[in-house]
Amino acid sequence: MVSFLEELDRRVLVCDGAMGTQLYSKGIFINRCFEALNLSHPALVQSVHEEYLRAGADVIETNTFGANRVKLRAFGLGDKVYAINCAGVKVARAATERHRAGRSNGQTFVAGAIGPLGIRIEPWGKTGVDEAEQFFREQAEALVEGGVDVFIVETFRDLNEACAAIAAIRGVSPAPIVAQMTTEEDGNSLDGTPPEHFAPALIERGANVVGVNCSVGPAPMLETIERLAAVTSAKLSAQPNAGKPRDIEGRNIYLSSPEYMASYARRFIAHRVRLVGGCCGTTPEHIRQISAAVRRMAPDLVRANQNQVRLGTVAQAPHAQPPVPRRDKSRVAAALADGRRVVCVEVTPPRGLACADALEDALALAAQRVDAVTVLDGPRGARMSATALAVLIQQKAGIEAVLQYSCRDKNLLGIQSDLLGAAAMGLRNILGITGDVSLLGEIPDATAVFDVDSVGLTNLMTRLNHGLDVGGQPIGVPTALHIGVMVNPGTADLDRELRRFAYKVEAGAEFAITSPVFDPRVFERFLARIEGLKVPIIVGVRPFDSVLNAEFMANEVPGVSVPDALVARMRAAPDDEHAALEGVRIAHELGHALAPMAQGVQISSSSGRLSAALAVLNDLR
Repeated sequence: MVSFLEELDRRVLVCDGAMGTQLYSKGIFINRCFEALNLSHPALVQSVHEEYLRAGADVIETNTFGANRVKLRAFGLGDKVYAINCAGVKVARAATERHRAGRSNGQTFVAGAIGPLGIRIEPWGKTGVDEAEQFFREQAEALVEGGVDVFIVETFRDLNEACAAIAAIRGVSPAPIVAQMTTEEDGNSLDGTPPEHFAPALIERGANVVGVNCSVGPAPMLETIERLAAVTSAKLSAQPNAGKPRDIEGRNIYLSSPEYMASYARRFIAHRVRLVGGCCGTTPEHIRQISAAVRRMAPDLVRANQNQVRLGTVAQAPHAQPPVPRRDKSRVAAALADGRRVVCVEVTPPRGLACADALEDALALAAQRVDAVTVLDGPRGARMSATALAVLIQQKAGIEAVLQYSCRDKNLLGIQSDLLGAAAMGLRNILGITGDVSLLGEIPDATAVFDVDSVGLTNLMTRLNHGLDVGGQPIGVPTALHIGVMVNPGTADLDRELRRFAYKVEAGAEFAITSPVFDPRVFERFLARIEGLKVPIIVGVRPFDSVLNAEFMANEVPGVSVPDALVARMRAAPDDEHAALEGVRIAHELGHALAPMAQGVQISSSSGRLSAALAVLNDLR
């Protein structure tokens, strides 16, 4: 039998089209696990393969795009990785065997499809590259056991993750690998990496064929293919969507006709594409027309295009720039760098547009020589954005702001844009947090979206400080963000908290602010455990507003340790007014006990009452 790569040397191969589109058209709802159909409805999956083979496909991909442990776990199928992948190969092989007889234009190949994990890996997510490789290796081993001829690693937005998948495959099989990134209309990956950089990286890691698939239609993909052809002599692949989907009566309809797709297949081949097919929205009829177009092309013209390699100059990978020295970033940064203690006070963004009270509070804090105002990003609903209030405070109150920035409800590129905008408006101190998963504001149907967590956010800020964007491309002048993170000394799982804190420091954290601490012994134990991490710690102090507030903090706030003696003192107060005063006295005592152990104090109040924070501040001084 001729191998896949040998066949690519002889002729252009046609890959199949969308599996999900066809299964959906056959009545499988999109909330189902399509890959599990390899076990529950193998005949249905095989019928889709056979339709593409009858249409002229030379390569069919196994129905295993999302059959990794991470994605299958969401359906309660994490223990079915091996079975689902092996069954996927078996079903595809059965389809090729039925149609092998009578083919005169060469053999057909079964490609093991491997897609992204569906989670962010380092440096953007908490999953390590080694863990990602293990997930991919588990899937690749099952596909090898099933007997695939080639692997197609596809629809990757993160070059780092695509390389992890290739490394995992190379650890278990020498089979050919087709590696395909998914790109925007500008030709760069969805995370901003240009083809001039991702193509050489994929080849270096072990890919035999490189290309692009999904996200865009044929026209923008052709421009990306032209860029790929200019920087690599490797064989290329192209599998576009059937255009961009249109919402027609609640359904996504792909409008690129089979004839239109076929016309672009010829253009792809003219730029040295040797594997051409389709992705979302493409049907057997699209593949039929593409196959016919490929067959009609003169063999000598195809060979001429294959041999005509005109490589341009490969762009050199951009180099990181030296970051702005820490003490030059902000007044808070200079104080911490010089070992001086700082005092911060929290403020909460107001409801609506009226921010006069918040600005008045900031002016009062500036008059008290507070070093910075920390603007919270926690509350939701109809509130002003934390970024907007932080800018107004710096402009109108003359005091530095520490912007608490949450990853919640933003994707990685949106976060990047926000941070660049904040830096352009003069914000320097950024306190990165993952955000609250459960508190969704006042709208019961609201949802939370997380693309990265605080570790990924810290990595992003560090990269921006070195003049590079998410995709590793230069942004011009580096940002000068003073990178802060949150840490919780009182959490029940302190080992996990310390591991994550170490990751944040490794990623570039320059200071940390703790959650409110109500027990100095807890803080002492925490400091002893982080002795090797040379990061200034600003300790959080919060006065109780009432007995109910003290009981709430002690019983309902995860990760907060409130000694029973403090709750008893609050309960002993004769009325609400005396309870509030007792809360300030407790915070005063805690502040005096904690401040010598830290490089600063952050004072907050559950109700946002500035009077309580000022009372604690005056007592501390």
